[in-house]
Amino acid sequence: QVQLVESGGGLVQAGGSLRLSCAASGSSFGINAMGWSRQAPGTQRELGATITSGGTTYYADSVKGRFAISRDNAKNTVYLQMNSLKPEDTAVYYCKLTQLAETIWGQGTQVTVSS
Repeated sequence: QVQLVESGGGLVQAGGSLRLSCAASGSSFGINAMGWSRQAPGTQRELGATITSGGTTYYADSVKGRFAISRDNAKNTVYLQMNSLKPEDTAVYYCKLTQLAETIWGQGTQVTVSS
């Protein structure tokens, strides 16, 4: 089964940038959409951005214009470039992908934005 390994989280000041990476290991057969969701303390997990194998992207309104998702299909890796970060972006960011009919999640990486 595919496993996801995330990296790139950390502490940044408001207005700063971070880049998250998520590499998928194992069989890549049938992988379609890859993306990122996030969950702040006391809230439900929310979708941030997704990208299909063909490059079609989707962004939540809360991150549109500030975040950019991209992927390297040869490396089975998805990236999230986060710019103009705000304190309300503080959350655990989870990588996910869809393989055939299954959704697989990463373990999460903490992003903290200080004011």
